[in-house]
Amino acid sequence: MSESEETLCMIVAPFAPLVARIVAEATVVDDRILKIDHFLNHRIEPDLMAAMGAELAGRLMRFKPDLLLTAEASGIAPALAVALVTGLPMVYAKKYSPEVEAPALSRVVPSPTKGGAARLVIAQRYLPAGSRVALVDDFLANGRTALALAEIVADAGAEMVVAGFLVEKLFQGGRAGLEALGIPVAALAQVERLSGGKVIMR
Repeated sequence: MSESEETLCMIVAPFAPLVARIVAEATVVDDRILKIDHFLNHRIEPDLMAAMGAELAGRLMRFKPDLLLTAEASGIAPALAVALVTGLPMVYAKKYSPEVEAPALSRVVPSPTKGGAARLVIAQRYLPAGSRVALVDDFLANGRTALALAEIVADAGAEMVVAGFLVEKLFQGGRAGLEALGIPVAALAQVERLSGGKVIMR
């Protein structure tokens, strides 16, 4: 196995504490929606979030980022957990009342789960040209938010060097768009599919 193949295997290795919680506690709705908001992105358990942040930080730092990027609101907790371990500054794209100082960089992202669309906005001065950016978010599903943020990073003259997620829903295909841009994808737990009300993990 080459060094790059080994790295790709390591950055998606299952993080046992998270996988165990998903398998034991997740609620599956209509075999298409995975709900774990009671411990991940609505009610947050600090010890678990800190452990996930430390694990994800180790995977992302292989790519030598100097800045962390996420989107409000549910990306903030995992990104902050990674920031506290790495000491890297964290920027979040504003989605709610997205007024920021000019010049600003933005993208509109459709939301299949909530309907409608949201505008992600970042003040350009917080994404310096030449920055090496690591994206951190809670879920990778269809990848629209991640791709929008990658485009904003490129607009700023910076480079997204890796994208890291707590949970990747493989059956929604979001990884493909990031990999097409040459961005490696790290994940702590990969959901292969939802079937018969159960979560099937990779």
